[in-house]
Amino acid sequence: MNTPEGPGRVLTTVEQRVAVITIDHRRRHNALTGAMLDELTATLTRLADDPAVSVVLVTGAGSHFCAGMDIRELRSARASGIRMEDRVTDAEEALAAFPKPTIAAIAGYCIGGGAQLALACDLRVAAENAEFAVTPAKLGVIYPARTITRLVRTLGPATAKRLVITGDRMDAETALRVGLVAEVVPAESLWSRAADLAATIATRSSITQQAAKQMIDAAAGQGIGSRLEDRWIETPNPDLEVGLDAFLSGTVPRFSGPVP
Repeated sequence: MNTPEGPGRVLTTVEQRVAVITIDHRRRHNALTGAMLDELTATLTRLADDPAVSVVLVTGAGSHFCAGMDIRELRSARASGIRMEDRVTDAEEALAAFPKPTIAAIAGYCIGGGAQLALACDLRVAAENAEFAVTPAKLGVIYPARTITRLVRTLGPATAKRLVITGDRMDAETALRVGLVAEVVPAESLWSRAADLAATIATRSSITQQAAKQMIDAAAGQGIGSRLEDRWIETPNPDLEVGLDAFLSGTVPRFSGPVP
């Protein structure tokens, strides 16, 4: 079995109708590898049809929820012509489309791809030490239109722009104030509060919950289409190479000017 110092993994347990999915890559603050993302997407597909599961609780091993994509793997994947960020979006969409209620229990870092996963959950409970950031502007990554749409629907245009354009971190109290999380609790109480919430949800009508999820999502609207995202993906993007190189070398990126 892998140790906390070994390769990342996604762990799943089911007890009393609650499935707990744990992102476990502690030596990299639970950063996501391609294999972990594939495993997460496959796990959600399996749990969606599992009659023993009424609610899913997503959390991170150790002190952090998820620090985003593993930048080393992202860098090597890009060199091979592979868009690993698409796999983050696949996992995000699998969570967003999951037919049963989902909860994110967030401590420590909730950054980049980790924020994508948390945002795709129905409810988010944060520890007082949680830190949130949406960091594509620090790397030159084009964020998916579906993620941008979800940010705008949840936070409104002004806060969404603040997060994406600056890439700055947001503390738990600010996240609560802008509606990014439903509640904030002391770090030592996070697990018990999230588990209690999941246990309560598991006793409620699953038919009502699934109908409500579909109707609420429909009422929120479909938002931005994919054509804008396609346009930006097809545009040459030297900033991505600059951003990845700077991250891996621990230097400040020197990005190019605006796209003409």
